[in-house]
Parts: sequence; C-alpha cells; structure tokens
Amino acid sequence: MYTDDNQLYIAHCDNGPLYMIGKMANRHGLIAGATGTGKTVTLQVLAESFSQAGVPCFMADMKGDLSGISQAGKMSGFIEKRCPEFGIENPDFHGCPTRFFDVFGEQGHPLRATISDMGPQLLARLLDLNETQTGILNIVFKIADDRGLLLIDMKDLRMMLDYVAKNAKEFTTTYGTVSSVSVGAIQRALLALEAEGGEIFFGEPSFNVFDFLQTEGGKGVMNVLAADKLMLNPKLYSTFLLWLLSELYTQLPEVGDLPLPKLIFFFDEAHMLFKDTSKALVDKIEQVIRLVRSKGVGVYFVTQSPDDIPDAIAGQLGNRILHGLRAYTPREQKAVKAAAQTFRSNPTFNTEAAILELGTGEALVSLLDEKGAPCIVERAKILFPLSQIGAITEAQRSDLIRRSRLYGVYDKSFDRESAYEMLVAEQKQEEKRLQKEAEEEEKRKAKEAKEKERARSTSSRSTSTRKKKSAGQKALEKTLNTTATTIGRGIGNKIVRSILGSIFK
Repeated sequence: MYTDDNQLYIAHCDNGPLYMIGKMANRHGLIAGATGTGKTVTLQVLAESFSQAGVPCFMADMKGDLSGISQAGKMSGFIEKRCPEFGIENPDFHGCPTRFFDVFGEQGHPLRATISDMGPQLLARLLDLNETQTGILNIVFKIADDRGLLLIDMKDLRMMLDYVAKNAKEFTTTYGTVSSVSVGAIQRALLALEAEGGEIFFGEPSFNVFDFLQTEGGKGVMNVLAADKLMLNPKLYSTFLLWLLSELYTQLPEVGDLPLPKLIFFFDEAHMLFKDTSKALVDKIEQVIRLVRSKGVGVYFVTQSPDDIPDAIAGQLGNRILHGLRAYTPREQKAVKAAAQTFRSNPTFNTEAAILELGTGEALVSLLDEKGAPCIVERAKILFPLSQIGAITEAQRSDLIRRSRLYGVYDKSFDRESAYEMLVAEQKQEEKRLQKEAEEEEKRKAKEAKEKERARSTSSRSTSTRKKKSAGQKALEKTLNTTATTIGRGIGNKIVRSILGSIFK
C-alpha cells in the first residue's frame, strides 16, 4: 500500500485514492466510530502501511484480533469484490514483523516500570487519590529523591510511606505537613491495586522504550500489547499507556519533521484516558501530545466518539478517520453535529447526514496536505488489510515470542537494593543502637543498684557498731558514775568527819 514518495495509500473515494503524507503522519490523528463500524480494521490497515514504509508502531490488542497482523492474509469474497474498486489486481498478502508484550507476562514479553519511573502524578491517578493524598505522595517521592532511596516496586513505596509517617515531625518543617490519615489511605489504595495484580507491573528490568523503535528487513516492527486482561482495570490500562507515551517524550531526542515518523503510537479506547482525570493532568497530556511530535512520534487516538477527546487535544489531531456514529439520544445527536463541524466540508454531500449513513468499512476521511492544511472531507472506503484479520493461535504466538530478539531480556525479574532494603538495614541499625543503649542503661542501673546496696550494707554495719559502742559506753559511764559517786561519797564523808572531827575533837 505504501508508495515510494512517502505517501501511504489507506482509502479510496469517488475521486480516487486517498494518501496520508508521510511527513505529516506525526501530526497525530483520530480514528472514531461506533462499535462494529470497522475501527480495528482501519487501525490494522494504517499500521501495516506504516510497517511497509519502515515505521514501527505500538498498539493495544483488546480482544486478540490485532495479533493477526503478524501473519499473511488471504483472498476472500469481500476482498475480491473490493480489488477492482481500489485498482488492485493481485494483492501482495504478507504479515508484519511483530513482537508481543503483556504487562502480566502471560501472552508476551513482560512490560515493567519502576515506581520512580511512574512518578507521583501518574501513580496518584492510578490509585485514585484526592488532592491532599497526592500532595503527600509528592512529599514521599521528594524525600526519597533527596535521600537517594530508589523506589522500584510496591514494597519500596509501602516502606517509604511507613518511614515518612513515623518521622513526620522531622519532615514537617522542610517538606510540609504529613498526615497519618492520608498515608493510611494511600497504603489502603496500594493494597487494593496489589489485589488486582498491579504489583506485577512494578519492578525491574524496567522497559526501554527504544525497543519499540525497531525494524526487521526494512519493515517497521509491530509492537502489540495484549490488553484483554489489562482492560479489566481501565485505570491501570490508560495510566500504563500514558506512562509509555511520557517515556517516549522524555527519552527520545528532538528530530523535528522527518520524511516519516520514528514511531506511531495507537491509543485505543482513548476515552478511558480522560475519564475522571484532573484538569492538571489533562493539561500535562495536552503538552506531551503537542511536543512529542517533534520527537518523531505520531499519536493516533482510537475511540467511539470524537467528543471523548478534550478540545485542547482534539485540535492537534490533523489526520481524521470517522466511521459511522449512532444518534439515538439528544446527546448523541449533538455529538454527531459537533463531529461534522470538525471537518472541512465537501460541497458534494452533507457531512452530518453522511456520518449516520456510513456502512461498515466506510468512513469520512480528512488528511493533511503537503503544507499541513486539512483536505476537504471525503466519503471513502478503507482499504482491506494484507495481513490476517483475526486472532492467531497460541502456538503461533509462542513461536513468535521465542524467536523475538527480546526473548529473555525482560522475562526474568530481579530485585536490587532499593528503598526497602536500605530502610530495613537502617531500621536494624537503629534497633541495634537502641538495644545497645538499653543494655548499657541496664548495666548502669545495675551498677548503681549494686553501689547503693554496698552503701546501705556499709551504713548498716556502721550503725550497728555505733549502737553497740554507745551501749557499752553508757554501761561504762554508768559504772564509772556509780563508782565515782560511791568514792566521792566515801571521800566526802571522810573529809567531813576529819574536819568535824578536828573541830569537835
């Protein structure tokens, strides 16, 4: 489908083929339409066209259908009927080089991120935290950064939260108030996420986004994420894809406008990204979308209705493919009218009416021209895929995983020293210090008690001796006093008698 002058043939209208200009493919795009109108096939057609041009793609596979992009397609009655319409005589059916990924490591190479990589804003969204709790999480990350504590997995974050809560008074002056109630709420949210299998996603080795930018035999590699299980947790799904997008924005160098993008990122079920998302985070997403194209990345949102995308982001989506919409309610009728107004009108048909009339495989298509201006909208038929439509077998998937260059790179996890280990070691040292101090205090008290006992014993003996001495002295003194009195009295009598005797003699 790809032509040599960097144009991708993707649809056919009454006026002939419709081409996407290669150097405008990084101006992002939108694929929208009600369920069953052909969005997945359109995504597959675009992806294999990019692959043929040497541009790798990333896509989430909700039901396993996109795994067929790895195998060659085959002729069918529907394709045979469409070939003359598209001017194709002998379709070159072929598969694309494909690598499978799975957050849970069951249907592809594991995809992991560290807690630090995810960051507090995305993690707060994943945990559904309020503003106050998000502020506490920011403080925890800041303290970890300042102290060189790596947050790799969930046990690191739990330990860090516990550490900050126990030492809240120490951190309040520098970082702000840390509420134990908010910390408890975050801990409970982590337990809930862990119960849903979220802990599998966090750890090492962390995924290197440059592994998405690979080619094989001149064709871009299709990076297919198994998302059937991941979709059971929409918050985890959308936050994970947003993390991947932010990693691409952060790590890829500036390249400007290239003849062809370095990567096309298909964001399926895009409405989940913006549901219950704070305005601050939507603003960040808008900034990433606006700037990531200078990194050579084109982002294509796939959703059921164009109004699922905020206006600030929708305004950046230059290449638009709109399948049929349904308008059973006033809100849906309003959405159809709004969608029609986003196109540059075509005088040959009523855009609003056409949206409701489109059959499966048909779409309203408006692509950017060489100067970046939107072309008038065309009512067209999307090309058929040259790869297999529908899921592959488990045996085929397993064989592709084993033959992948990434086989064994991410499959085995490891746990290096991080916040948990460092805080546990610090806690043990503190316990040893406290135990040593307690033992020394015990020895000191024992010594003091022994000295007091010795002092009491010495004092008791001294008192006993003094008592004995006092009793003896008293007895002696009494004896002496008695003797002295007797002697005195005898001497006195003699003296008196002598005197009197001499007087009266």
